[in-house]
Amino acid sequence: MSRSLLAFPPRSTVVLLASLYCAQGLPSGLLAHSLPVLLRQHGVDLALIGLLKLLALPWLLKVLWAPWVDRLASPRLGHHRGWILPLQLGVIALIASLALINPERLFDSYFFVLIGLLLLVNLAASTQDIATDGLAVRLLPERWRGLGNSLQVGGYKVGMLVSGSGLLLAMDALGWHLSLALVAGLLVLMTLPIWRFNERRELPFRPAQAEPAGPGLLLRHYRGLLLQPGMLFWLAVLLSFKLGDALGSPMVKPMLVDQGWSNAALGQLTLISSLAGIVGALLGGLLYARIGALRALLLFGLLQASGIAAMAVLVNAGGSIGLVYLVALFEQTADGMSTVALFAVMMHQCRPEHEGADFTLQASVQLLLAGLVGATSGLLATWLGYQVLFVGAGSLGVLALLVVLLYFRRYGQLR
Repeated sequence: MSRSLLAFPPRSTVVLLASLYCAQGLPSGLLAHSLPVLLRQHGVDLALIGLLKLLALPWLLKVLWAPWVDRLASPRLGHHRGWILPLQLGVIALIASLALINPERLFDSYFFVLIGLLLLVNLAASTQDIATDGLAVRLLPERWRGLGNSLQVGGYKVGMLVSGSGLLLAMDALGWHLSLALVAGLLVLMTLPIWRFNERRELPFRPAQAEPAGPGLLLRHYRGLLLQPGMLFWLAVLLSFKLGDALGSPMVKPMLVDQGWSNAALGQLTLISSLAGIVGALLGGLLYARIGALRALLLFGLLQASGIAAMAVLVNAGGSIGLVYLVALFEQTADGMSTVALFAVMMHQCRPEHEGADFTLQASVQLLLAGLVGATSGLLATWLGYQVLFVGAGSLGVLALLVVLLYFRRYGQLR
């Protein structure tokens, strides 16, 4: 193994990608973790809090406008930078607006103003994600894509922790206005690397390789991707690789709740296991550079399946705090490693000047199936019990590795 294969990307690339993905995690943590707690504390009905999930629709629907993000470039700011800068500045302005409004009004008479602002935040952040993924694919040569996706997974989780757990901790001491102002200030700091990045010089846009603009762009773009050799087989890998995780992971916390775990204990477990996931993402990126795509997918996928299956050991063992932490930390570490390997190979499937939309389609397909499968996990747990569910989910994870092996044997890519 050559030293160059194990080298880290340039520091400027590391800082740029880490800042962009962390910036995406900040509004996501606010929406997913902080706001539901704050809304309930202000007496908002549970049904309305549940509807906040619908605000994440832009993340699922972004596949519909992703080809235009790939095709349209700013002549002054650069291709991806021309999207990222205004969108990130828009998110900053929206969060700053939330910081200026009194929370008692925002959660009562201004509730639909809150919903509208949050929908705009998700729309801007999801579109920024298309351009950021496209930029990352172009910036990272093959040998760095594992480490690059460590930055993606790790940076996003750090951002979610800061605006989720961190914001809730800060809220009691600093109040609503100052706490949200700090989130907006952090986003400003994370905008500086992309502000200073000269994309026009380092990654000039090549319109001759892009899909022609005009009517039918959406269909032409994705039809071209699906007609690539082996792409349909790769989609089978993509759909199956995280299937076991999607089926088993939603039931871990309900199982612990049934065994008497409090909200505080679950919050602490979530925080620590999230940190383990960040460590797993970094470790996965380093190992990906050493062992290559096939071995990484097989090894990390096996660890992921083992982690989900091991949850069956915790059924009726919730009182063994050390055992719960051991299994949960192992599962989250394996999840971080497997996600990095999967994302790295997804980057390889992207065509030049189609990177953002090609990556977005793959991510959306995987996310949609995971959501549908996850929605059935509670019903299956009721019918079969937690133990059977977790063992079955782990078995699905192992079977998915056969699809991975068949794909690489047939197409021989990225050995």
